Amino acid sequence: MRTKAQTESRQIQGFVVDTAGTRLKSVTIRLTSTQDTVTVISSNAGYYRIKGIKGSDIRISYSMLGYQIVNRTLSSQNVSSFIVMPNVVLRPQSSLLEGVYVVKTIPIVRAGDTIQYNMDAFTFRTNSLLEEALKQLPGIQVSRDGTVYAQGKPISSVQVDGRKFFGGDVLTATRNLPADFIKSIQILNHSDNNAADRSFTTEDPEKILNIVLKDDRKRISFGQLTAGMGTRERYIGSAGLNRFDDGQEFSLVGSINNTNTSLFSFGSPTGMGEREKSLFDVNDFVDPTDGLNNIKSLGLSFSDNLAEHTQFNASYSFTKKKNMTNGNSILKSYYDQFDRNSISNAEEYHTINDDNFHRLAAELKHRFKNHDILEVKPVFSYNEVSVWNQRTRLVKNNKITNDGKYQDSSSHKNPNLDLDILYAKVFKKRGRKLMGSVSFNFNSQRKLEDVRDYYLSVDSTPVDPIISRFEQRYFIQQRNGTDGARASLSFVEPFSEYSTLEFLYNYEITDMTTQRIVEDKLKFTEPDDFFYVDSLGVNYNYRFRNSRMGLNYQYTPNKTFKANIGFAVQPVKLTSFLPRDDMQYTYENVNLVPTAGFKWRLNDETDWSVDYMGKNNQPNLLHIIPIRDNSNSQNVIIGNPELKAEFSNRISTTLRKFVTSRGQYFETNFAYNYVANKIVSDKTAFSGSTIQETTFKNTDGYYDIKWYYLFNTSLFNENVQLDISGNADYYNNLSYVNDQRNTTKQFIYAQSAQLRYTWSDYLESMFNANYLLNNATYTWPFRTEITGHSLLASAATKGYIGEYITLGAEMSQRFNSGYASSFMNINPTIINAYLEFSFLHNKRALLRLQGFDLLDQNKNMGTYSEYIGNDVYEARNNRLGRYFMVTLNMRLQKYPKKR
Repeated sequence: MRTKAQTESRQIQGFVVDTAGTRLKSVTIRLTSTQDTVTVISSNAGYYRIKGIKGSDIRISYSMLGYQIVNRTLSSQNVSSFIVMPNVVLRPQSSLLEGVYVVKTIPIVRAGDTIQYNMDAFTFRTNSLLEEALKQLPGIQVSRDGTVYAQGKPISSVQVDGRKFFGGDVLTATRNLPADFIKSIQILNHSDNNAADRSFTTEDPEKILNIVLKDDRKRISFGQLTAGMGTRERYIGSAGLNRFDDGQEFSLVGSINNTNTSLFSFGSPTGMGEREKSLFDVNDFVDPTDGLNNIKSLGLSFSDNLAEHTQFNASYSFTKKKNMTNGNSILKSYYDQFDRNSISNAEEYHTINDDNFHRLAAELKHRFKNHDILEVKPVFSYNEVSVWNQRTRLVKNNKITNDGKYQDSSSHKNPNLDLDILYAKVFKKRGRKLMGSVSFNFNSQRKLEDVRDYYLSVDSTPVDPIISRFEQRYFIQQRNGTDGARASLSFVEPFSEYSTLEFLYNYEITDMTTQRIVEDKLKFTEPDDFFYVDSLGVNYNYRFRNSRMGLNYQYTPNKTFKANIGFAVQPVKLTSFLPRDDMQYTYENVNLVPTAGFKWRLNDETDWSVDYMGKNNQPNLLHIIPIRDNSNSQNVIIGNPELKAEFSNRISTTLRKFVTSRGQYFETNFAYNYVANKIVSDKTAFSGSTIQETTFKNTDGYYDIKWYYLFNTSLFNENVQLDISGNADYYNNLSYVNDQRNTTKQFIYAQSAQLRYTWSDYLESMFNANYLLNNATYTWPFRTEITGHSLLASAATKGYIGEYITLGAEMSQRFNSGYASSFMNINPTIINAYLEFSFLHNKRALLRLQGFDLLDQNKNMGTYSEYIGNDVYEARNNRLGRYFMVTLNMRLQKYPKKR
């Protein structure tokens, strides 16, 4: 009688890899048994499958030219009909070519939420800086202003060998570190910067770039010097000196320019005060900064191990930025479906902004002998800003016209201190954790403002038009103070092999005070007397207090699945007090905050997660100051001290797949967010007037839905990289107009595709296409729909003539249509070109001749649109136009002497 093993048909499958883990194609797999002999070849992914196998005594051999033969024997006791073989590793056959060893570096490795790029697997030009190298890595994009995107999301901070580099500043690292110093680049997902891992968090993770230096580059000195002059009085100069000594780091960088080049981003990828940009803008070769800017910056950073288990780093940065912006805008506010009460405000403006920003930060980390961790992070900043603003405006409402000017000049002084302290207790019992943290914030602002508002008003309603003049001049002194404290305590206790409980307690208190004195400069009784407007004066105290007590349960049965569910109670109390009127406002509420989520690793390359988060958003000072602020006579703001705090509920799901053998990455996310007690504007306009009044109220019904995807892969070979991404956002926004509820529905869709092709060692090209749809509809005073379209096509190429000369060109063409104002529907063509010549030993000197915006069309590209409530706002600002520049760059490098 035959045994079951001899009569039953079987299937055997598996993968063949090399010693680096790369899957091998065209491997010959030969199987023999007592009844069968079968030979198959592994696929491009190193996969093989053999079906219909019968008999016993199964033997399998794996062979490939250049590799040692591997033999496997299947146990006679294994009678399974479906068998998955462990990965078979083929080792190089060194005897085939004596003295020659071939080692292949895996380009991309994924471990958990971390993606690692091994730089030796990529080819970069000699002396390339990190910014240029990042542009060639799959899944990473770099915009013209230096913002780095990884897997579609901006990088918020940078580290070198696990330590913050220059306070985490992204631009300083990417524009100073040489690419050939770097062993690997890691993209990390961090929910916070604490050294101790927290089991649960309600914050979205941020992306951090960690740079791992090569072993022989951990003790080096390097730097660069750059100077350049150009037409239209353009100039640039920068210097950077950096020293790494196996853990000790010192950096000094400085820059001066009027070419809209910022050396520092202060931890924010959007720089200083610019509007948020997205991945859609990455390959638009326009200069993204409005106005003409003169920027001076200086910074230094120091990091060292004070003791064996004590790390210390500190950084200081200073930026002086002077911006001069000219522009024009149109704001249309609809209050009547028959257009009898619709206010239009057309403005031409000139603004000068002088911003001086100092930032001093430090961080101390200490690990005690019992492995407890202490972190102390103080950050002090001081911001001094002077603003001069002049606007010529024409305001119309039916037959009423106001033609005049609005001027204001102001100075702001804003010191700010943040102090974060964290202590993490380590226990002998595995999984048990205790972590406590406290945070303090002290912020104050002093503002002096001189406002002048005057216009000629013409009322054409009667037969004989009525002409009147209006003039108002206020001198405003305001002091704001915000002091806050937060404390949290977390205790995690494992109570079984797979389960843990976390007990959470958070407490937060914020005190705000505002004192404001308004002087009417047009009224006085005696020459040296001051006439104060009591109705505009403020003496206001506000306190926001909340605590949160919660319990989270986490279940981790294996390495592939993790789930958590929790519940928290959050009492909230807002109190405000007006000493002048002896009035107190109080709002109390209890929020019930459920949390839940899971992460499931479907296989080694695929994971899926679902998360729910709840969060409080308190009203800001503008929303709650209970005064009628008419310092801008056409737009009166009235605060509402009885506002409640918002509470948002967000659920999101993410699917990620990484195919290591092909260098492919796919990610998609869907998120739904509902906000209870949403703070919205409540606008009122009166027939026969051009004045609008805005106050605020709470309402329900706001929600937004967001979806995005991204996919990057190599095509044909590693020299061709394709990146595809897209997103669709839907907003159901609410507002009130003349006490009528208005719903603004906005749909934004963007699609981007980029192809990067390295033709050879002497030619690189990039092709890009982006499409953006912006559709907005609002219901009051009548249903109105605005649909804007924008299409961008761009290409860039770089060629190397011999070893010392480089030619490059960039071109982008944008097509805009559907916007309300004609100046929004322009179609600019941007062309940039440059010639580079390298010389001196090791090409350390670089001479560059650059032509920017050869057709001089960038100067008209500062367009901006916004559709909220019953408002349609569109504006255009000037930007930097065509110029030519010659720059000289010298790279300084010093290595330790070999022993």
